[in-house]
Amino acid sequence: MRLSESSQVTRLLAAWSAGDDSAFDRLMPLLYAELHALAAHHLRDERARTLQTTALVHEAYLRLVGNDVAWEGRRHFLAVAARTMRRVLVDHARARQRVKRGGGQVVAITLVDAPAQDGADALDVIAVDRALQALSLLDERKARAVELHYFGGLDYLEVARVLEISPVTVHRDLRFARSWLYDQLRSA
Repeated sequence: MRLSESSQVTRLLAAWSAGDDSAFDRLMPLLYAELHALAAHHLRDERARTLQTTALVHEAYLRLVGNDVAWEGRRHFLAVAARTMRRVLVDHARARQRVKRGGGQVVAITLVDAPAQDGADALDVIAVDRALQALSLLDERKARAVELHYFGGLDYLEVARVLEISPVTVHRDLRFARSWLYDQLRSA
């Protein structure tokens, strides 16, 4: 995204936060491609592809519209969108696992920067969500770094800017969090 578009996004987010609903309508075309890429990132390793990328974007959109947030800019919006998409995936996975709906299917994700090979590194999104909640009780910043990088698709520099820490600290936090999460998921 060009600098002028980024500042336009920031202005529109501020206007939307101030109550200008038409600002959101002008904002979405500017961010739709990024939201779609973010949704594709979330769904790239899903074993049972029952939720499409566009459906994930639209569900997140509906949840974001009702959000009363003082937006700080594009990165903040995308971070909240990543968290919202994670919540949509978790809710979707829980709904699919309910016995009354047949259950048994698992939404899978990975904690590596490449797609899973034949599901070998794939993890249950519900189990990962529980582990992330436990990690956030231990260290909120590390849990946010995981969410922003693996769920939000932000690179180390972008995560560092959002969390206001150095990229080296992001690397250390992610290395620790990935190890801690694997231990938690193995023992679950």
